[in-house]
Amino acid sequence: MDGKMKLYGFNNLTKSLSFNIYDVCYAKTQREQKDYISYIDEQYNSDRLTKILTHVTEMIGAKVLNISKQDYEPQGASVTILVAEGSMIPVEGDTVVAHLDKSHVTVHTYPEYHPDTCLATFRVDIDVATCGEITPLSTLDYLIGSFDSDIITMDYRVRGFTRDVAGKKLFMDHKITSIQDYIDTETLQRYDAVDINVYQANLFHTKMLIKEIDLQNYLFNTDVYELPPKTRLAITDSLRKEMIEVFSGSNIY
Repeated sequence: MDGKMKLYGFNNLTKSLSFNIYDVCYAKTQREQKDYISYIDEQYNSDRLTKILTHVTEMIGAKVLNISKQDYEPQGASVTILVAEGSMIPVEGDTVVAHLDKSHVTVHTYPEYHPDTCLATFRVDIDVATCGEITPLSTLDYLIGSFDSDIITMDYRVRGFTRDVAGKKLFMDHKITSIQDYIDTETLQRYDAVDINVYQANLFHTKMLIKEIDLQNYLFNTDVYELPPKTRLAITDSLRKEMIEVFSGSNIY
């Protein structure tokens, strides 16, 4: 925000960021696919995800009220953090009053592999909801850097209204033309990005697809130089097709 606006009462605009990442991997056998799922499941277990979300909470200037986390069988994990700002004020009995101007941060993971090909995909869904001046868009660079992201989809929505001192309704309290405005330039250069925005509804959507595929980064327990050139090309083609379909949200090939 370019300076604080003078408001009548509390800024109760609700801002929500939904952030999805997909990491695609090639594992040449079913055994390796399962090993990859186990590996990624351990790498992003509920304890590590809790650390990531706790840092996100600090970035938006909130305090942790409650943490709920769970690892699942056969795979996957979830973490939900309830957040608030301000002092917790004990009153009569067991009642607790808090001035809430933040809401929650959640993450869910979905490792899976294709039944007929050698591809495995790790998906992470993150939701950051705030109320007040702070926008969760400030956490984007940190979140993108916390995961290996081949495809990223983001939705940002501002809901409700607040009032200035003259009583005029304000449906937006900061300037935004695209979610991309809040992402580091060097990060954007690595991706092809597309916007679908509905400005009248304060609804912003951006999706990003990695430009370059360094095959070694997508091979699980395999060295790229062990593969003949034709195999490398075939694997790269399979990876790219998978990414394009996820990015497009449709079955193309």
